[in-house]
Amino acid sequence: MIPGTIGAPTPHNPHQDDDMNTASRTSHAPAQEDPRHTQNRNRRMELMPEVMARSHMNERLRQAESQRLATAMLLERRSRRLQRRAARASHRARRALARAVM
Repeated sequence: MIPGTIGAPTPHNPHQDDDMNTASRTSHAPAQEDPRHTQNRNRRMELMPEVMARSHMNERLRQAESQRLATAMLLERRSRRLQRRAARASHRARRALARAVM
């Protein structure tokens, strides 16, 4: 940054420079003080591909189940239609036989 612009540390304002350094140190301090924080973060990063794979497999299972239900519904409709057609053909055959006997 150009000296004299807003937010830039200037040689005549040492407090501004100190404020910026303490702010940067305090923002990183919790991670340095607590090694469990970095361990947990590393563990989460290691497990992320596993979580993503599990999520992907769950989505694939939902899609497969949806596809299976749609196919079953189509087969059920087709079987009902064929059953009605067979019942009509049987009824016509009985009527034709009844007419032939009379």
